[in-house]
Amino acid sequence: MGVVSKFVANIVTKKGGSPVFDDPKEDFGLDYENVTFKAKDGVLLSGWLVNPGQKKVIIQTHFGIQCSRSGYTPKGKGLMKSWNENIRFLKHAKSLADQGYSILMYDMRNHGKSADGTSEWITGGVEEYKDVIAAVDYISNHSDYKNASIGLLSICMGCNATTYAYGIESGLQEFENIKAMVAIQPLGFDDFLDGIGMPNSLIERANYVSLRRGGADFHESCLNNVKNINVPTLLFQNAKDPFTKMDFINDYYDQLQVEKELFLPELKKNRLAAYAYFGEHPEKLVGWFNQYVH
Repeated sequence: MGVVSKFVANIVTKKGGSPVFDDPKEDFGLDYENVTFKAKDGVLLSGWLVNPGQKKVIIQTHFGIQCSRSGYTPKGKGLMKSWNENIRFLKHAKSLADQGYSILMYDMRNHGKSADGTSEWITGGVEEYKDVIAAVDYISNHSDYKNASIGLLSICMGCNATTYAYGIESGLQEFENIKAMVAIQPLGFDDFLDGIGMPNSLIERANYVSLRRGGADFHESCLNNVKNINVPTLLFQNAKDPFTKMDFINDYYDQLQVEKELFLPELKKNRLAAYAYFGEHPEKLVGWFNQYVH
């Protein structure tokens, strides 16, 4: 395996750089519980249950590689920072709590304080879908939330993972308590690498590296599973995101066979601008959940 090919593969599949920072109570005045639960393959997942005890619950699945339940921090990222300040997901959690939601914020496998996965490599949702199902199953079978309605807040790789989770037998489509989803910036590995300027030949060599070491196929897409999503879905995408091909977003939206809306704000030409935006301006996602999650 060539050094350059391995380096490129590591950009999107090597774990690290996703610390859990902030504290719901100390930093935002939010009551919370530390929780753990297991995915079906035995991987132990760690999270917060913020504003516990409500009869409607938002399950947040974060983006990948450099993110955890608490968001993104530039600390420790060296000179090549994706964003220059903390993106604090507890900001939108506070807005949701104020509307009477409990919020399950958890770390996917190989991220934050959750355990390593059965593979050491991040797979862009291909394996992480098990974590989404585990989170929904945890709330659905929790004695305090058996009658609660659930909304899914699924971000980037978290959106990919959620979409894969709708495409498997006995997947998320079987949970009648899920009432709505906010899907934020789904993205494939190949489009991301193309967006940062990698030539196709190098992407193919990096994909070969990933496959040989038991990782994901960079060309595998969650789009085949979108048709199985069975709840109203708000699709959120920064129109100026340099890494996204809008054909992919349009395909995702077109294949949704439910009540849907495409929200395309024009933000900074930076992928993380969207994640910073909905923390500062949560009205759209809160409004969507308020419409359907009762």
